[in-house]
Formats: sequence, structure tokens, C-alpha cells
Amino acid sequence: MRLDLSLYLVTDPELCAAHGLENTVLAAVRGGVSVVQLRDKHASDAELVPLARRLKTALAGSGVPLIINDRLEVALASNADGLHIGQDDGEVADARAALGPDAILGLSVQTHEQLARLDAARLDYLGLGPVFATPTKRDHAAPLGFDGLAELSAASPLPTVAIGGLKAEHAEAVHRAGAGGLAVVSAICGTPDPEAAARAFPRVFPPALP
Repeated sequence: MRLDLSLYLVTDPELCAAHGLENTVLAAVRGGVSVVQLRDKHASDAELVPLARRLKTALAGSGVPLIINDRLEVALASNADGLHIGQDDGEVADARAALGPDAILGLSVQTHEQLARLDAARLDYLGLGPVFATPTKRDHAAPLGFDGLAELSAASPLPTVAIGGLKAEHAEAVHRAGAGGLAVVSAICGTPDPEAAARAFPRVFPPALP
């Protein structure tokens, strides 16, 4: 499956509640979302596995991969396309060993120190941020801004996606900073029309990577 980071949707159960999470995701994919990450910090693995399985089935044939945030067991049990982990969510080597060589594996990076310790051979992409402060992740690191994003993107040996308070009007700036796409939560999940919200993002990023 191609890894197209250009418009990366991260779900939020509360923001998606108005339309339902599954309906929100499918509408966003119709609007051009290229990756879907299932993120729920409060649900149990037992609650997330059936939801992940339904999303995986719903996305079949779309070319849009389903990535699970943090929960390795959920990713394995649902046969998701990959996993995204943070700096405190376990070792990259262990995640890769469990997932196998073909799954997508992403890692959140906030600093050059973290970049210097990177296990790049076992990863497929990096999530860089937050670019701005965001209420959807209250324990985030200090915002990078576009200058900080550009510095990390330039130093990264892997494809990158920017995250943190980003909206459609930021796409050009994210592209100029060198990231391969932008990840959004409220800019799609928290809108009356998720499909239209996804379509509003300018298509400024290069073609998907194999």
C-alpha cells in the first residue's frame, strides 16, 4: 500500500460524535483524506478492536491505510495497516518485530535530540509537532512553529507529516517547511461537513511514496 501523508486524519471520539466516528471517517476519505489514524486515549483495547475492524473493512479498496495510535495489541487484533507511537509508547524495535516488515510504523518526534536517537531503519515516517498548541492533545510538547518544523523536516531521514493545530490555510506553509503532509483532527472531525472540510485542503504535496 502506498504511503500518502498529504492529508492525514487523526480521529477524536468527542469531535466525531455528531456524525459518528465511522461516518466521519468515510466522509473525510471521500473528501480526499489519504491516511486515517484511530486515536482514543480513554477507550479500552476491547472497545477499540471491533471499531478498528469495522473501519478496516469500510476502508477496504480505498487505498487509504488505517493506522492505530499507540495500541499495538489493537493494531494486531484488527489487522490494521500500521501503528503510530509516541516517544513513551514502547520501543520501535519491539513494535516492528510484532507488526512484521510490511506494516506501516510511524513515530512522533518533537526535538532534534529525539531525531538523533532515531531507529530509522524500522520506521516508515515521522509525525513532527506540535506546530501550534492544540486542545485535542493537552500534554503536548512546546509548539515548533513553522521554522521549527522546517528545521526538523530538513534533518529527518524519513518522510514527515506535521501535526498540531493545523487547518486548510496552513497547507502551503507546511509544504514550504518541507513536510510531506499535514495531520489534522478538529479541522475535519469538528466540522458540520467532514467531506467538504477535507476537500478544502489544497493539494500541494508531492505524489505518494511506494
